[in-house]
Amino acid sequence: MDKISVIGLILGLSAIVLGQVLEGGHLDSLVQPTAFLIVVGGTLGAVMLQSPLQVFRDGMKMAKWVFSPPLVEPQQLIADISRWSQIARKEGLLALEAQIRTLRDPFTAKGMQLLVDGAEPERLREVLEVEIGAWEASLKSAAKIWESAGGYSPTIGIIGAVMGLIHVMENLSDPSRLGSGIAVAFVATIYGVGAANLIFLPVAKKLLAHVARLVTLREMLVDGLVGIASGDNPRIIESRLQGYFV
Repeated sequence: MDKISVIGLILGLSAIVLGQVLEGGHLDSLVQPTAFLIVVGGTLGAVMLQSPLQVFRDGMKMAKWVFSPPLVEPQQLIADISRWSQIARKEGLLALEAQIRTLRDPFTAKGMQLLVDGAEPERLREVLEVEIGAWEASLKSAAKIWESAGGYSPTIGIIGAVMGLIHVMENLSDPSRLGSGIAVAFVATIYGVGAANLIFLPVAKKLLAHVARLVTLREMLVDGLVGIASGDNPRIIESRLQGYFV
C-alpha cells in the first residue's frame, strides 16, 4: 500500500471540506448528484471517445498502481545479474540455459535466451531496446488517459455551470427554484476543477513515474546482459548497474 497516496487524497479532500465548514457553509451544498453526473459522465465519455478500447482498459487497470505500485527491486536484479555473470565467466554462456527455466518475467527470459544463443552484444541491445520502446509507449498511452481526463473535466464542469445558469434563467419567475440551479452551476465547476487537480492529474503523474521506474529497471537488465555478453568483469557490471537507482 502506497501510504503517501492515501494521505495525499484524504488531505486534499479534507482541506476543501474543512474550508467549506470554516467559511460557514453547509456540507450538503457540496453534494449535488446532477453536477456529479455531468462532470463524471461527460469526462468519461470524452476519454472513451479519444481512446482505443484496449488503451482505455489498460488505463483503468493501471489505476490500482496509485495505491498498490508495481514491485521494483533493483538490488535483487543486480544480485541476479552479478550471479549470472559469474556463472558465465566460470562455465560459459551455455551454463546460463538452466537459469532461464527459473525466470517468471518473459522479457528477462527472452534476454537470457538471446544471450545463451550467442547474440552479439550490440545486436542483443538492439533487439531488447526495441521491445522496451514499444512496451514503454503502450504503458504511457494507458497512463495518459488520466491526464486527458484532467484536461477535460474542468471544461465539462464549465458546461455544467452554464447548464445550471440556463436553468436559473428559465425559472426567474419562480424564486424557489433559483437556488438549486445556482448551486448546480457552481458545484459543477468545483467538481470539474477539483477532480482534475486532486485526482486525475496527480494519478497520471504517479502512473508515469511508476512507468519510468519500470523502464529503467528493464534498461538496467539490458545493460547487465550486454555486459555479460561482452565478457565484462562481474564487479564492473555490478558497479555500473548500481548507478541506475540512486
